[in-house]
Amino acid sequence: MSTDVTSPTQAPAKPAAPASAAQSTPASEVPATQPSASASLYVGELDSSVTEAMLFEIFNMIGPVASIRVCRDAVTRRSLGYAYVNYLNAADGERALEHLNYSLIKNRACRIMWSQRDPALRKTGQGNIFIKNLDESIDNKALHDTFAAFGDILSCKVGTDETGKSRGFAFVHYSTGEAADAAIKAVNGMLLNDKKVYVGHHIGKKERLSKVEEQRAQFTNVYVKNIDLEVTEEEFEALVKPFGETISVALSKDESGASKGFGFVNFEDHEAARKAVDELNDKEVNGKKLYVGRAQSKLEREAELKKSHEEKRMENEAKSAGVNLYVKNLDGEFISG
Repeated sequence: MSTDVTSPTQAPAKPAAPASAAQSTPASEVPATQPSASASLYVGELDSSVTEAMLFEIFNMIGPVASIRVCRDAVTRRSLGYAYVNYLNAADGERALEHLNYSLIKNRACRIMWSQRDPALRKTGQGNIFIKNLDESIDNKALHDTFAAFGDILSCKVGTDETGKSRGFAFVHYSTGEAADAAIKAVNGMLLNDKKVYVGHHIGKKERLSKVEEQRAQFTNVYVKNIDLEVTEEEFEALVKPFGETISVALSKDESGASKGFGFVNFEDHEAARKAVDELNDKEVNGKKLYVGRAQSKLEREAELKKSHEEKRMENEAKSAGVNLYVKNLDGEFISG
């Protein structure tokens, strides 16, 4: 049996190096210190056709393999694109990481790392960084080659779409917070393949939601819509001024300078913004009832629209549940069973 495997040195990845970051980086994703007594490897980015037998042929060349499991959908049994390879001893796992990481299996560069079964370490935000504005040519290997200079990497992954194309962001999880801090300090704002990247600490979902709630409670930006098109910028400013000091007042206009019927007001403090919302929402101006509320971010608006559409869909499903279907003009020979 023969499986197409290519050495990492033949993979087409182009290493990306920041202008002032260290240039000499290891080519594999091998932590300097391996998790104690572990000989279990995670193998990701696999083609759905890759089987346990194919992986055994590849990994058994390094050393005796204890077991291999390709993870599959419980219903369809289709591969989920990753597997676990267990060696009889950790030294063979080290060699597999060194020689097989980013090698091509079925024309896809596999991503190998130590299997991290400790959920506390997996889920902790410590050592986890987020990179955005990445050039689309940077793949997992190039990402690793860039960031391995700063410490031991537990995992690193470029976000991709369903076709495998980079979405311009990535995550790198270091074994220590100090390594993450060093990477942020060295690479944030640097050019990677001629694109200036942002590198910062990854903020978990719970923390992000907490910050959003805090921002909602202390908002100062107000959105006003359904404004009569005849209302001028001066009149709009006069409408909101009584509620407190403003940083900016903007009535949105098209290319010709005509009002688009909505605007934004940034107050100096939350209390002024709250008063404006309370007193101006539903107020009639030139015969039109205003909508005035907290200005939402694009992500918030998209999430709200998605929630609204989902609620509408569920409502329609509930209405149609239990409704009998009436069909007329059936052939006379049709007999109900």
